[in-house]
Amino acid sequence: MEENNKPEEVVNNEENKVEEVSLENSSIKIADDVIAVIAGAAASEVPGVSSMAGGFAGGISEVFSGKKNFAKGIKVEAGEKETRIDVNIIVEYGVRIPDVAFEIQNRVKKAVESMTGLKVLDVNVHVQGVNTDANNLEEVKTEDSNKKE
Repeated sequence: MEENNKPEEVVNNEENKVEEVSLENSSIKIADDVIAVIAGAAASEVPGVSSMAGGFAGGISEVFSGKKNFAKGIKVEAGEKETRIDVNIIVEYGVRIPDVAFEIQNRVKKAVESMTGLKVLDVNVHVQGVNTDANNLEEVKTEDSNKKE
């Protein structure tokens, strides 16, 4: 068999007829976990996100593996050509939550669509809590006192 310059055609020299090889019937299925990792990585980079809010199992797996679990706090419902994503986060104290949520929606949608080719129908952001640890509150107080001066 000799291949022509066009990848969709194969030339058979013995019979001099062209057979078309179609890739239309084949499909690629991207696992929900892969989409969740892409979405989690994009969401965790947004300023104002303290951490992803996952279940107990997600936190334990991070401790034992020593690796950050980017799929933690992400729920994916993927179809053939589209997907819906739920993102559960904990925000930093003092940030404007609607701005953080809007930025997460934009970044997650852009990342998933560009890397997978799937159309993102929804990115639902669920704020599960606010990080108010002592170090974070000290930084906010310092910023507030600097603004007043």
